[in-house]
Amino acid sequence: MDVDGGLGFDPSGVIESAVLAERVGYDGIWSAETSHDPFLPLALAAEHTERLKLGTGIAVAFARNPMNLAVTANDLHALSHGRFMLGLGSQIKPHIEKRFSMPWSHPAPRIRELILAIRAIWASWSDGSRLAFRGEFYRHTLMTPMFDPGPNPYGNPDIFLAAVGEKMTEVAGEVADGMLAHGFTTERYLREVTVPALERGLSAGGRARSEIQISYPGMVVTGADEAGFAKAAKAVKAQLAFYGSTPAYRPVLDLHGWGDLQPELNTLSKRGAWDQMADLIDDEMLNTFAVVGELDDIAGQVLGRFGGLVDRFNFYAPYAMDPERWAEVLAGFK
Repeated sequence: MDVDGGLGFDPSGVIESAVLAERVGYDGIWSAETSHDPFLPLALAAEHTERLKLGTGIAVAFARNPMNLAVTANDLHALSHGRFMLGLGSQIKPHIEKRFSMPWSHPAPRIRELILAIRAIWASWSDGSRLAFRGEFYRHTLMTPMFDPGPNPYGNPDIFLAAVGEKMTEVAGEVADGMLAHGFTTERYLREVTVPALERGLSAGGRARSEIQISYPGMVVTGADEAGFAKAAKAVKAQLAFYGSTPAYRPVLDLHGWGDLQPELNTLSKRGAWDQMADLIDDEMLNTFAVVGELDDIAGQVLGRFGGLVDRFNFYAPYAMDPERWAEVLAGFK
């Protein structure tokens, strides 16, 4: 199991964060698209690190088109000497239409086609074949020499697809190199819903489980002392409440019998009652969604719950930890 971390949301501290992540022992880092661009920080990280895998977790696919995704990913893969991972996600309809002013339609079939179009573009660069991709949503039929970068010396980046629902997970199994599970996912949901859907997709694509990686951003509650532990628990409960308010994530709650909590959280979110939302996340739910324990127990708990189930474990900890102490936690995975 590879163990990854995050770059954070502030681009001004990217270099320091990336260097620190490599020093403390992470195998990779992911850059999220929130209030800043997800690609630019990884260009800086590529220049200042040597072994870390660098991924977007996620870049919003439908805010872009296959050509500009293919170009950006190809460049970052070259700049990082073959260490880039293109992580894509669909986002939800209101954001695509109202924030990005882009079209929304049939997210699972559309993103499947987007990934196939990216691969067709890369193929035209690597083997000189004519670009002739014609699909329902995308059409790419022009590639003149000036715009052809030629073969990437490091091959093509792996494409990871973020998925929560079964349809999107099946698409990941069929056409992607990896699947990015959502942080609002439990071990039981992974085993009973995600993996079976992924296997259906793999079967449709004529592929084996060994041909795809599952990356899971697991939430963790720990601390060096009682105060730190309490702070971590509060932060993770707030994060769980935020995700739990989203209708698209209700199936995870339904599986555990907590589905009625979703509309209650959603109502509170519309009122801006964030503290009150977090209070609705009890300890049973916290322990179901998150790995909770002392620092020395974290590696063992993660490996016990997710070893053999996921290929990359991404620490999703919305709070700060002492780097040197955290290095000891990561050493427990080796």
